[in-house]
Amino acid sequence: MSSLQIAIVGSGSWGLNHVKTAVQELGGENVWVCDSRPEAESKVKVISDKVNFTTDYELILNNSYITGVIIATPAETHHALAKRALEKAKHTLVEKPITLNSEDARDLIATAKRMDRRLMVGHVLLFHPAVVKLKKMVTDGRIGKLQYIYSNRLNLGAIRTEENSLWSFAPHDISILQLLIEKRPLSVEAKGGAFVQTHVEDTTLTYLNYPDGIHAHIFVSWLHPFKEQRLVVIGDEGMLVFEDTLKTDKLKFYKKGFTHVNGKIEKFDVDFESVEFGAGQPLAEEHKHFYECIKHNRKPLTDGEHALEVLEILEQAQERLKTHV
Repeated sequence: MSSLQIAIVGSGSWGLNHVKTAVQELGGENVWVCDSRPEAESKVKVISDKVNFTTDYELILNNSYITGVIIATPAETHHALAKRALEKAKHTLVEKPITLNSEDARDLIATAKRMDRRLMVGHVLLFHPAVVKLKKMVTDGRIGKLQYIYSNRLNLGAIRTEENSLWSFAPHDISILQLLIEKRPLSVEAKGGAFVQTHVEDTTLTYLNYPDGIHAHIFVSWLHPFKEQRLVVIGDEGMLVFEDTLKTDKLKFYKKGFTHVNGKIEKFDVDFESVEFGAGQPLAEEHKHFYECIKHNRKPLTDGEHALEVLEILEQAQERLKTHV
């Protein structure tokens, strides 16, 4: 891994997390940071004084030793910055959402294919060891036939002016739905409310109807009295619950449901069992995956096509929000 040199573009709060992770995995001497603000260098150097810092993106693009670029800038800049990196033959990891519209996302996918570079998107929760374990349990049939999934992502959070709660929070949950169900929804409905700022929804409820009778809903809000991150996956033989805000028992399996006995519906209800999963940090696992895809020419789990699916579902939900104003 140490032969790789990676550049992180953008050193805001999440960008600095990328810097810390890259330094941990590759060593500071193999990490570059590009930020248009010269004063950002001091925060970067706190992480490691070996990190290379520049305000000039051209220097990053023209440095043949830099193999990959991580774009951690505002979403409206993703398309332009990622396209230039790909055209300069840099493998590129761009934060979610990949772009702000599906046309630009398709352009990045086509550019990556033309340049034979890996394009990956930062749907970091797909690298959470609990989500990896949950996916395996669903695939292995532990909960039987998948029926219904719901996700709550709630907080009294920072109010955004450039995006609503749907675009801020729901990409995480949509990416997990696509991982678990592996099919596109047949229909998408969404409603929301704008209470703090006109035309910026603080809370949204999105309902998705999938093939094979699978349904899902996503409730996101930054107008909530406490933090809740809960994913519930229901099958006909059991249920899985992932609550990342808990200190213990984050992933639980419930042997609960309903069965037909002598023509009658009866409930079966057994107390939960805590499910063990790996101890890796999601962002570190994401970085390792990106580096391995570069090194071994592999297709990323969260490639451009996966990100495009998520983006198109977001666009459908946003369109439905408009019709319910």
